[in-house]
Amino acid sequence: MRNPKPKEWLSSDWSQAKIASYKPFNFVDGEGVRCSIYLSGCLFACKGCYNKIAQNFNYGTPYTQELEDTIIEDLGQPYCQGLTLLGGEPFLNTGVAIKLCQRIRAEYGGTKDIWSWTGYTYDELLKESEDKLELLGLIDILVDGRFDISRKDLTLQFRGSSNQRIIDVPKSQEKGEVVIWEDCVDSERYFKG
Repeated sequence: MRNPKPKEWLSSDWSQAKIASYKPFNFVDGEGVRCSIYLSGCLFACKGCYNKIAQNFNYGTPYTQELEDTIIEDLGQPYCQGLTLLGGEPFLNTGVAIKLCQRIRAEYGGTKDIWSWTGYTYDELLKESEDKLELLGLIDILVDGRFDISRKDLTLQFRGSSNQRIIDVPKSQEKGEVVIWEDCVDSERYFKG
């Protein structure tokens, strides 16, 4: 597992604007029916990573306007709750992620939520580059922190290790401190006080 200094890893230096896969209408990458985009490239290299192939920035296919249009159309289905950004590392692919999230906000406002997984902690992101902060501001729910195989717990909701948190980003930004997502069913087990 690698621990970057603030602004050490920049999307502009690493991203190849590729996606590992796009999965419309799934039930596993957050609450409700979701469209999930897996962005290629990650530098954290967590031991036991469930999507190791997507750590390669050159893996997959280029992000295209056609794919973006498909995602926007899929999100328009009334039963689809929102978009999920995964990877790889979405915050090392901000050029793709910001463009897509901005379009979702422009076309759907707040009617579709945006979730993202990241190896960064919320506190680390607050010290990061402007593009990472911009992406953070477009997200509703952030599952933060590196996967830690020594803290692996498959009973957790939407995450793989007990150090990871499910964060309500707008509430956290409003309060100036981390606010755990109110629907986290195991929050009292790990996030007391």
